[in-house]
Amino acid sequence: MKKDAHTHTHYCPHGSIESVEEYIMQAIKQGFTDYSITEHAPLPTAFLKSAAGEQYAIDTAGMRIEDVPTYLTEMHDLKKKYASQINIHVGFEIDYAPGFEDWTSAFLNEFGPQTDDNILSLHFLQGHGGWRAIDYCPEDYKEGIVEYYGGFQEAQNAYLSLLLQSIKADLGPFKPKRIGHITLCNKFERYFDEPTTFNGIGESYINEILQEMQQRQLSLDLNVAGLAKPYCLQTYPPLPIVEQAKQLGINIVFGSDAHKSYEVGRYYDMVANYLSD
Repeated sequence: MKKDAHTHTHYCPHGSIESVEEYIMQAIKQGFTDYSITEHAPLPTAFLKSAAGEQYAIDTAGMRIEDVPTYLTEMHDLKKKYASQINIHVGFEIDYAPGFEDWTSAFLNEFGPQTDDNILSLHFLQGHGGWRAIDYCPEDYKEGIVEYYGGFQEAQNAYLSLLLQSIKADLGPFKPKRIGHITLCNKFERYFDEPTTFNGIGESYINEILQEMQQRQLSLDLNVAGLAKPYCLQTYPPLPIVEQAKQLGINIVFGSDAHKSYEVGRYYDMVANYLSD
């Protein structure tokens, strides 16, 4: 099986307006047998109102709640249309919103039965003024988060702590079984003139995160988007952590995190040896 399990659509406010069929055709052309459509799910309105920083990052964090039924209908129609050429899986990339677990559980209970592949991710972290997007731009990350915690490594530790909380959170029977880009906090690491490797606390968090994933039989998103980011140039997570996860028997799943059709399947050959499926 050759699978790209983390991709987006025109329903993403910060993505491409290309049709999903263009993405699918790219996957077929590259010989993928399986393709997961995992659009950013809506975030609770009250959570977004408590966010700060760049307004565009807040406004475009997820699809509109009113578009969810249309999204699911369209993706399932495409699943049927291309069934003879590729196995299409439909789901969401769900954001963990601390304090809004009941909202997320209700969303999953309503729409989860119509999905078969979902990702749980973390894109916001408490910072100056409220919840801040961690992956918008290096300047915003520095001002809003790194300076809030007093350093890059301290921000890493805060992110990993919240990621661990998300893994342990009770989000109901439809909680995603795969954890997305677990080191997204490193997206802008090359922008900073200070240590950006994980310190002892960070390494302890990574170990605990992987142990929890192993015990809960959760899969790991081997997300290659960071390879295309000039301030990162490595996968999320870095390959030594992927190898550590693999040694624990954690299922490693490829994700291009494509927001444009030409990004489908990117860097697959570079990481193929690490994949479980």
